[in-house]
Amino acid sequence: MSTSAASHLSPAFPERAAWGTAGKLRAWQAAALEQYLREQPRDFLAVATPGAGKTTYALRVATELIDQGVVEQVTIVAPTEHLKTQWADAAARVGIQIDPRFTNAQEQHAADYDGVAVTYAGVASRPALHRARTSARPTLVILDEIHHGGDNRSWGDAIREAFEPATRRLALTGTPFRSDTSPIPFVRYEEGADGIRRSASDFTYGYAEALRDSVVRPVLFMAYGGAMRWRTRAGDEVAARLGEEATKDVTAAAWRTALDPAGDWIPSVLRAADKRLTEVRRHVPDAGGLVIASNQTAARAYARTLRELTGDAPTVVLSDDAGSSSRIEEFAESDARWMVAVRMVSEGVDVPRLCVGVYATSTSTPLFFAQAVGRFVRARRRGETASVFLPSVPLILAHAATMEEQRDHALDRPKQQEDEASLWSEEEGLLREANAAEAASDDQLQLSFEALESEAEFDHVLFDAQQWGMGADVGSEDEQEYLGLPGLLEPDQVTHLLRERQTRQAKRTPPQTDAPVAAHRALTAQRKELNSLVAAYARKTNQQHAFIHNELRQTCGGPTLDRATSEQVTERIALIRKWFVGRR
Repeated sequence: MSTSAASHLSPAFPERAAWGTAGKLRAWQAAALEQYLREQPRDFLAVATPGAGKTTYALRVATELIDQGVVEQVTIVAPTEHLKTQWADAAARVGIQIDPRFTNAQEQHAADYDGVAVTYAGVASRPALHRARTSARPTLVILDEIHHGGDNRSWGDAIREAFEPATRRLALTGTPFRSDTSPIPFVRYEEGADGIRRSASDFTYGYAEALRDSVVRPVLFMAYGGAMRWRTRAGDEVAARLGEEATKDVTAAAWRTALDPAGDWIPSVLRAADKRLTEVRRHVPDAGGLVIASNQTAARAYARTLRELTGDAPTVVLSDDAGSSSRIEEFAESDARWMVAVRMVSEGVDVPRLCVGVYATSTSTPLFFAQAVGRFVRARRRGETASVFLPSVPLILAHAATMEEQRDHALDRPKQQEDEASLWSEEEGLLREANAAEAASDDQLQLSFEALESEAEFDHVLFDAQQWGMGADVGSEDEQEYLGLPGLLEPDQVTHLLRERQTRQAKRTPPQTDAPVAAHRALTAQRKELNSLVAAYARKTNQQHAFIHNELRQTCGGPTLDRATSEQVTERIALIRKWFVGRR
């Protein structure tokens, strides 16, 4: 390494040099590093599933470039304030000193540091300042979770202006897709045979590969449905079952009713999740749980419920400020059971001992869901399993069933996909809302909605895109079979045990008799069967659930599933079974 390149480094440089030669990388990290050093690109996009170790990889690239004299300073751009500190701590462990408290009031970082950590929002507020810093010395810019770079174009335009002069740019993401078509700066797009331009990564390491390598944990998704009742602004009372086919508005209202702290659904699911955590802690003593809430009011209420259930006060994280960062760090280093947080904890926050999660938010984008589940998949030793409790909402279950699929950011979409993206997109503004000191009020929504009653019902376990244990009462022996799965299991052992339990449950089911069955119970069972078949067919054909339900209705006739008769549902079940055998 040249004298000029070494002269600016902090006193910790000897430690960093030793790590650079002796540090052990995972196989994917070593392969990505070898490719990077061989190609020496100005721009490089590494896509690695959450929990795989993107930070370690990026810091190794940084040490190599500093050693070679290619760069003299490092700028790390992260989505949140907490992640700035997390990056600075990780960099310090390898001898790179990063200032996470750098502000736009400064012209340069202090001589004690090798670079700075800033947020996308901070760059957007003064891009010219950061451009001047980048131009002053050869700079490596690490763009963490680069998919935020296209946010309303303002962040994207700012980072393009600020970092265009950079010597090297290393972009990282665990979820390289967005619900909109705003291009992401410094990302290459290639046109496919279908004419759609998609993001092209330079190195990709997906969840399926990471699971095979025991880099991440297998995830059990515990889906809960149930009966919901609410009142509309017009004063009408509406009842529906969570998880059954319905219009967008009915699904959203049933979902919100389930998440209402005053109902029975949330306490029942939290109780089940805490039982699961107790079982996991028999094998992983410091295992922790995280409840992801939609807003601060709900988070506080969920925390009170957990305290009543467990006798312990959970850690509550309500906003992305200095106090929240310290609470997250304290929780990460303790053996406390539960943390309750608003959405901001879903991305990048590193608490490796999280093994059980409750997805108690109405946020529905695939990007957010993938990042949220990513908080639970980081493996510390072989065999650790993760469990995430979900509302039985078709869109969320579809996200869970396709975790292993690789996605890219598409700039062009067919009209139907554009409509779907517009319908479901909540991505814009999530980070700004999460970083705010107070979450947005739900007062306006409450004017048109009042949750009245909710009850939970265990629907099934989803693992490796397969459903197990369809339908059981909360607290039933069947539900306890799944809550009691060991906390240390390899993926093939999970499948084996799920199959065993389903066989055992089938044997406990009494044989069919001529005893009458209540019509409403028979119809509920039929609807569940049809929804399960639709979900499986959606995975097979890569179509939306709503599109398949609509095609069944057009062919067979009749109303939506929530109003269809037993005969009509039976006809649709028969048709979709034929599709599995002979269609397409």
